[in-house]
Amino acid sequence: MPNVTGTSYAMARILSPDGTCEREADLPDLSPEQMLAMYEWMLLMRTFDNRCITLQRQGRIGTYPPLQGQEAAQVGSAFALEKDDWIFPSYRDGAATAVHGQPLDQALLYWMGREEGTAVPPGVNVFPNCIPIATQIPHAVGAAWAAKLRQDPVVTIVYFGDGATSEGDFHEGANFAATFQAPCILFCQNNQYAISMPVSRQTSTETIAQKAAAYGMPGVRVDGNDVLAVYQVTKEAARRARAGEGPTLIEAVTYRLGAHTTVDDPSRYRSEDEVASWAEHDPIVRFRRFLERQGHWSPALEEELQEKTRRQVAEAIQKAEAAPPPRPEEIFDYVYAELPPHLAEQKNSLLASLKEDD
Repeated sequence: MPNVTGTSYAMARILSPDGTCEREADLPDLSPEQMLAMYEWMLLMRTFDNRCITLQRQGRIGTYPPLQGQEAAQVGSAFALEKDDWIFPSYRDGAATAVHGQPLDQALLYWMGREEGTAVPPGVNVFPNCIPIATQIPHAVGAAWAAKLRQDPVVTIVYFGDGATSEGDFHEGANFAATFQAPCILFCQNNQYAISMPVSRQTSTETIAQKAAAYGMPGVRVDGNDVLAVYQVTKEAARRARAGEGPTLIEAVTYRLGAHTTVDDPSRYRSEDEVASWAEHDPIVRFRRFLERQGHWSPALEEELQEKTRRQVAEAIQKAEAAPPPRPEEIFDYVYAELPPHLAEQKNSLLASLKEDD
């Protein structure tokens, strides 16, 4: 597989768009059960994503950023991690966080605007979604450096988009990670647009992966719609990090098939032909064709998995919507360990007001 040393920036790929394996020797060491689990995760997150869009239209959750088209990049990379590794997600990385253990109902609570949505269960090493662009990168690098100082063999992976590479936080994080050999993976999902801004307006370099050279770390460019290639390059980056060889920048080249968010109209900045062209590279269809060629997929299995994922999503929605309503004073409770005097005064005033209303 090319690019693992960062000496070139050709696209790493295992599966052709038609699902054909380009070189059997490149196949990762995964059992049929593990590959089917990856496929099931991709199906589950496609179902979840579509339901979230519907829920937003019904007013049952707030603004939502669809991830359709990016399932392979997220599932493949998260699947390559160990349980104790840490994920620092942006707002569009629900598939990666779910694979790493964040329950779907909790993800829904986040999009409902509930504080509980940011507090993952104990033992699930996932930071809260980061809405500001790229600010999670220094956090992930700092956590990786701390792990190195503690001689804790964990790896951090930080997800961000192509637009984040125009932010200072990206450059500061990359420089620090490489200089201090932090065990970190900088995982860029180049989905071609930062809202409406095409990647050609983000950078004049041919690739994002090659930016790694400026910081002295390996850069890997991978087909982000090829779940097996993404898994392979992330596994190698994690191995390097755990072995004390420092960070890796991965550029997963993919495409956001839907809108930037549910308040976006992508038809204003990209053509139907462009979307249709990328839809032909749908990561789920590609992997399904591969599994079928390997004898691991059948229409009956597909029907079974589709029914299972619909049921899982329905159960998650039911659980999230059954959560007791938040207390009004909770808006003061989760930012400061010790509430500043002016906010304590506001909280007391609110509580007094609520008591009067009773």
